[in-house]
Amino acid sequence: MAAPQDVHVRICNQEIVKFDLEVKALIQDLEQLAKEQDKESEKQLLLQEVENHKKQMLSNQASWRKANLTCKIAIDNLEKAELLQGGDLLRQRKTTKESLAQTSSTITESLMGISRMMAQQVQQSEEAMQSLVTSSRTILDANEEFKSMSGTIQLGRKLITKYNRRELTDKLLIFLALALFLATVLYIVKKRLFPFL
Repeated sequence: MAAPQDVHVRICNQEIVKFDLEVKALIQDLEQLAKEQDKESEKQLLLQEVENHKKQMLSNQASWRKANLTCKIAIDNLEKAELLQGGDLLRQRKTTKESLAQTSSTITESLMGISRMMAQQVQQSEEAMQSLVTSSRTILDANEEFKSMSGTIQLGRKLITKYNRRELTDKLLIFLALALFLATVLYIVKKRLFPFL
C-alpha cells in the first residue's frame, strides 16, 4: 500500500504535468495570435511576450528537474549510507523511515512550489491572452469604423466635385445670359437712337 505522502507526491506531479500542458497550449495560442497580427509592431510585441513565457516555462521545467534530481540523489545517498553503516537493523529502519519521510516532505514542498509557479504562469498567460483578444477586437472595430469613414469621405469628395462642376456650369450660363441680355439691350438702344442704321 502506498504511503499518503507518495500519493500526495503523485498528485503534485500530475498537477505539474497538467499545468505544463496548459502553459504550452496557451503559449502556442499566443504565438498563433501574434502571427495573425497585421501591424508589425504588435506582432513583434506579442512574439516577445511569447518568448518571455517560453523562457519562464523552461525555467520552471529546469527547476522541477533539478528538484527531482536532488531528491533522487538524497535518497540514493541515504541508501548507500545505510548499506555501509551496518549495525542495528531496527535503528536503521527507523532512521531510514525518518529520512525518507523528511525527503518525501522536501520533495512534496518542492513540487508544490513548482506547481504554484506553473499555476501563476498559466494565470498570467490567460490574462495576457484575454488582453490581446480584447485589444484585437478594439483594433478590428476601429479598422471597420475607419473603412466606413473612408467610404463616407470618398462619397463627400465625389459630391463636392460634382457641385464644383455644377457651379462652373452655372457661372457659364449666367455669363451667357448676361451677354445675351447686354446684346439685346444694345440692339434695342441702337434701333431707338439710330433707326437709320
